[in-house]
Formats: sequence, structure tokens, C-alpha cells
Amino acid sequence: MSGPATGLPSEVDKMIGIPLYEEQGEFPVERGYIWTTCSSVENGNPLYWDDSVAEELTGGPIAPPTMLSVWFRPHHWAPGRSQPHLPLQVHFDLKEALGLPEAVMTSNTMVFHDPVRPGDRLSTRQVLKSVSPEKTTKLGTGRFWVIDVEYRNQSGNLVGVESYTGFGYRRAP
Repeated sequence: MSGPATGLPSEVDKMIGIPLYEEQGEFPVERGYIWTTCSSVENGNPLYWDDSVAEELTGGPIAPPTMLSVWFRPHHWAPGRSQPHLPLQVHFDLKEALGLPEAVMTSNTMVFHDPVRPGDRLSTRQVLKSVSPEKTTKLGTGRFWVIDVEYRNQSGNLVGVESYTGFGYRRAP
């Protein structure tokens, strides 16, 4: 919900539905990351370890779908970068524009499309889907917002969408 009835600043209202922060991942999908992640959670699924199984089931190696955001978590520091790179920048923009110093993520869902494969270079963009009218919860008074992060491979194919619901708020005095 947006518009004059919600009391949103115009710069926030104008963000809704517009792709923002379109960017390329800093590194390609890599099998070392896949194996390290699977090892850390003791995921022995042969789809991720055995090339013949991967070929038979998916036409070649793939990354576990749950690793979708791993390929786009920015390194906090990189050579030549003058400021830290924050993931989910729209979330921080909303906190600032709405004067809401505190925020929590209340839900996260993922929808998977094409598989992510070693060597893929992913790109993302963030889309603010909605901002609620002010609400008061046990945490304080603020607004809920929904942000979709869309992931595409180097061919432009959609590989997944993460939807985040956040609540930005001011603590009660």
C-alpha cells in the first residue's frame, strides 16, 4: 500500500515497483564455495559432489538452491572501494527516509527458477514492493516493507527471487 493516505514521503512512494541497485556479483559461482557450504552442514547429496549424478539429474553441476544469496553477498571490503558495500541497500534507504532508526527482518522467502551453475555470473536488483501505513507493535511504532531481490544469470535468465519483509521502527519512550 502506498500513496498520500499512507503519509509516505514522495521519494519513498516513487521507489515502489522500480528496480533499484542493479549490480553485477563480485565473483563467479564456484565449486569450492559449494563444497565448503555442503561440508559445513554435512550435506552429502551426490547432486553436489558427483559429476555423473549431476549430469544425469540436472545436465551438469549446480549449486544448492539455498545458496542463492551467497553469490551476491558483497565483500565488506575490496581493493579500490572507498565505502563498505551493504547488502539490501533499499532497506537502509527506507530506514533513513522514514526516520526509523531500528529495523528487523520479520520474514524471508525464496522462489527458485533456473539452476545456478558453476561459472555463472549473477546480477541482482532490488524492488520495493510495498510500505505499510504506520503500525505500533511491541517493538515500537513504524512501518512494514517488502523488498524483492531478483537474481539473474549472465544470460538474463531469472534464477531466483528472495522476498524480505522488514519492520522499521522507533522504540517507545
